[in-house]
Amino acid sequence: MRYDLSPLYRSTVGFDRLFDMLDQVTDVEPLAGWPPYDIEKMGEDQYRITMAVAGFTPDEIELTQTDTTLLVAGKKAEAEGERQYLHRGIAGRAFRQTFNLAEHVKVTGAGLENGLLMIDLKREVPEALKPRRIAIQAGTPALGQDDTPAQIEAKAA
Repeated sequence: MRYDLSPLYRSTVGFDRLFDMLDQVTDVEPLAGWPPYDIEKMGEDQYRITMAVAGFTPDEIELTQTDTTLLVAGKKAEAEGERQYLHRGIAGRAFRQTFNLAEHVKVTGAGLENGLLMIDLKREVPEALKPRRIAIQAGTPALGQDDTPAQIEAKAA
């Protein structure tokens, strides 16, 4: 099912990326839910993705961040010798999971423990892009030390 978001485009400015992400949500891949994962907010600007990857080793999992996309891929190494399973309930199939990250979100670390892959993320907004408070003065705006425009260039007469 797809929703038509075009009426919202007309009444917003600067939210194009948000609407593109909403469009992507409706394009569901068949195995997008495997392996299962949680996304937690650990602090003001800290997050954690926890994925259930039982049976995989750190060597069989690849994490790649490109701009605002985090790719988690896993592929089992070829087993030495044949095993004969009577029942196989632990999935060992290859997977690719993509996460769209907000701007300025970076992966700070990853660990694998008890079959859970934990990926730590942190949002680090550069100082130049953070909001800053601008002081408001009474009267006219200050143009210079003596309230006269500063002379930038003077030509010789």
